[in-house]
Amino acid sequence: MRRALAALAAVLLTAALTSAAPVSAAPEPAVAKWTTEVFSSVPAPGYPAYVHAHTNGRVYAGSYIAGSSTMASRVFEWSREGVLLRSWTVPGQVLDADHGVQVANQTRDGLLVLLETSTRTVQTLDTRTGRFRVIATFPEGAVPNYATWGPGGALYVTDYAQPIIWRLGRKDRTPQEWFTSTALSGAEFGTTGLRYRPAERDLVIAQQWVLDGTQLPVNGAVYSLPIAPGGAPGELAKLWTSGPMELPDGFGIGRSGHLYVSLLGTNQLVELSAEGEEVDRFPDTPLAGDNGSAIAFDTPCSATFLGTTVLVANQSAITGTAGNQAILQVEVGERGQAAYLPKLALLR
Repeated sequence: MRRALAALAAVLLTAALTSAAPVSAAPEPAVAKWTTEVFSSVPAPGYPAYVHAHTNGRVYAGSYIAGSSTMASRVFEWSREGVLLRSWTVPGQVLDADHGVQVANQTRDGLLVLLETSTRTVQTLDTRTGRFRVIATFPEGAVPNYATWGPGGALYVTDYAQPIIWRLGRKDRTPQEWFTSTALSGAEFGTTGLRYRPAERDLVIAQQWVLDGTQLPVNGAVYSLPIAPGGAPGELAKLWTSGPMELPDGFGIGRSGHLYVSLLGTNQLVELSAEGEEVDRFPDTPLAGDNGSAIAFDTPCSATFLGTTVLVANQSAITGTAGNQAILQVEVGERGQAAYLPKLALLR
């Protein structure tokens, strides 16, 4: 991971108060699209990579791989207004190796679903008791990244280091290699965001680099991967191709079907139609990350819907600037589709 960030840094361095209105007055105009505010800073060890909006109305994020830090990762909880409420220290990590935790999802009964990188485990956290529980362990070499529920209560997980989509069945203790493709080969910049679309019955997958030889220079992609009625993977199809070093990461899906994808490499968000046509991007100028808020985009890693905004995890993965490690809130002008959470979305 540290080698990947160093490589990315090298590439990027070469790239160039109003009075109260009467009751009868018209309502205030809507907040302009792309208006950005700071939702909250993220305390040490920092490095947020994904934000989870829970059905309990609260917001969660973990501290992901934090350079050479030997500090244990933490899970943070905020109110919908961005007030930090609680945090929990992740037990059992290998602290002298790359380690981090992603609050990747939740179960139907409210447990947080965590992906821990140093132990390659799926864990749950009961926020009522503070209890962590290991559910499953990935094989050696895996770097679990994002997770989504799919049909039948199976959990699907992307792998940042290998071209694999893992599947964890309801009673499994070892995730199974469900889908593999050279299209998911990314070397140092692998597979990231993942969401199941029940209406389309497909997985939407973000890929930072595509190293299968189909495109030069090296670009990223957003794919669609159908899930057949029997549970087998269908044929992978490309929805969108990014520009070089844009590095698509986590994303949210609006009620319109539009995808709001974070571009880690150019410090932008891109809006795509459901079919993968580019609609808009923000800010217009890449790299600087100037979004009009007190904190510029600095390797934004996700876009999670909260109301008509998306919450963006600002990781500062290259420079490690603690003051930039925050959750930013960006108005997009529509509400999001609820993440798929079937009745069988349980981990025992």
